[in-house]
Amino acid sequence: MKENQTILRAKAENPLISAFRNQQASQSSPEGRKIRVTSICRRKILNELVTEIKHPLIQHKLSLMRSKDTPTDNFRRLLREISQMLAYEVTRDLPIEFTRIETPIQTIDAPTISGKKLCVISVLRAGNGILDGMLDLLPNARVGHIGLYRNPETLEPVEYYYKVPEDIAERLVIVVDPMLATGNSAAAAIERLKRGGAKSIKFVCLLAAPEGIKVMQKAHPDVPIVTASIDQCLNEHGYIVPGLGDAGDRLFGTK
Repeated sequence: MKENQTILRAKAENPLISAFRNQQASQSSPEGRKIRVTSICRRKILNELVTEIKHPLIQHKLSLMRSKDTPTDNFRRLLREISQMLAYEVTRDLPIEFTRIETPIQTIDAPTISGKKLCVISVLRAGNGILDGMLDLLPNARVGHIGLYRNPETLEPVEYYYKVPEDIAERLVIVVDPMLATGNSAAAAIERLKRGGAKSIKFVCLLAAPEGIKVMQKAHPDVPIVTASIDQCLNEHGYIVPGLGDAGDRLFGTK
């Protein structure tokens, strides 16, 4: 146990991680903050934009999810609720047009979303936990699934399923997966979507490790990342620290 603690402390002192945490501490927006990677991270994470949502409701619910004592039903409900708020952030820049409508009082030009077609892609299986919350807010979005599992020996992704809308090239694609750990699965899923014709892609996760952000931004510097928390690091088993354990197992009660 003492040896494991030493390993975790050593990783926590990595300058890449320290730069992320220092950048976090210097920001104070209550709803979310745009982190432009600087200093050492500028060279290693390609200076891309990552959005970490620091809203008190999200952070409170996330803390409940992290607790090992939170049962499956509560974990599932909390993930759905946080996902709704993440959907709000990832769609913040959707184009708006004005449509003439009549209220009970008068006629006005009211803002409406300007016909942007959406598609939410769940990285199976844990991505379905975010998918449900997204669809609560975006009921007209089309849905696709990519099946990937992580080889426990190499930590590399292996694809076993792929089904997405045929017109994916015409849609804003929102890829969802609760954990951005090594980043290999997310990067592989996005690469598969690009080969299938997707042109406009965003990635949404619950937790992100600095190592996963680095991999994602090296592979796909054109893909924005929205997350509820940038955690400290990965441990020797590829799990996010402090994290919340295996999101899929906790979501579906399989462990």
